[in-house]
Amino acid sequence: MTTRSAEHPRPDHFLLHISDTHLLAGGGRLYDRVASEDHLRRLFDEFEASGARPQAIVFTGDLADRGEADAYRRLRRIVDPVAEDLDAQVVWVMGNHDERRAFRTELLGEAPSDAPIDAVTHVGGLRIITLDSTVPGRHHGEVGDGQLEWLRAELAEPAPHGTILAMHHPPVPSVLELAASVELRDQRNLEEALVGTDVRSILAGHLHYSSTATFGGIPVSVASATCYTQDLNVPVGGTRGRDGARAFNLVHVYPTTVLHSVVPLGAFPHLDWIDADESRRRLEASGLRLAPEALVPAG
Repeated sequence: MTTRSAEHPRPDHFLLHISDTHLLAGGGRLYDRVASEDHLRRLFDEFEASGARPQAIVFTGDLADRGEADAYRRLRRIVDPVAEDLDAQVVWVMGNHDERRAFRTELLGEAPSDAPIDAVTHVGGLRIITLDSTVPGRHHGEVGDGQLEWLRAELAEPAPHGTILAMHHPPVPSVLELAASVELRDQRNLEEALVGTDVRSILAGHLHYSSTATFGGIPVSVASATCYTQDLNVPVGGTRGRDGARAFNLVHVYPTTVLHSVVPLGAFPHLDWIDADESRRRLEASGLRLAPEALVPAG
C-alpha cells in the first residue's frame, strides 16, 4: 500500500481565543441572571478536558463589564491557574467596557496610566500585537495616529512566523444595524498601516457573536462572548441579546494558512466516539501519514 502525507503538516502554533467575559465585582450577574464567572469556569473545564495545549490564551477585550478592579482580580483567579496548568502565556486586550488604570494595575502589574495599552508578545516565532481600540467613556472604537505610527514601526521588521493582530473592535461590518453605532471608526487608516505587512490574521471580539471577514486582504476572526450573545435570527433591524449560544475559538497557525475554529460551549448528546489510538490506527490503515508535531516552544 502506498503511504502519502496529509495535505497540511501539523500547525506551528496554537492559540486559544476568548472574548467578552464581562465579569463584575463581587461575582455579580449581568442582567441579574447571567453568571459570567460560572460560564468562564465551564469553558476552561470543557477545554482542559480535551487535553489540548495552547501556547497562548488571547482575551480580546471587555474582560470586566464595568472596569472594576475586583472584577479583574476575580478574572485572574480563574485564568492564572489554568494558564499555569497549560503552560500558556496570557494575552490581555482592552475592550470598551474595560478601564485602563485598573486593567494595567490588576492584569499587567504596571503603574496606573490612561495611555492606550498596546503591546507585543512573542510566542516562539509568532508575534502577537495587541492594539487598544478603546475610547474612554465611549463604546465605539478608534486607533489614534500615535498608535498607528507605533504599529507601522513594529511591523517594519517581519517576525519569523508572521504576526497576529489582536484588538477588541473588529474592522468588519455587522449584520446588526445598531452595531454601526459602536463600530471601529476610520478603518481605512488602520488598513493602510497593515497592507503589505506580515499580519496573517486579526482576532477581535465586541460583537457577541462569531463572525469572519477580510480586511485589506487579511482574515478577520471575531470570537463570540463567553457571557451572553446576540441573536442573529432577530427580526430584521432589531437587536436581541440572549442567555445562551456561548462559544470560544481555536486558532491554529500553519506555514501557509491560519485556521480559526468556533467551539460552542455546553454538553450535547454524543453519536459515536473514536479515541486517539483508534484514529491513528485508521490513518495508518488508509496509508495516510501526518507530519510530526511542529509546535515550537512558547518562549
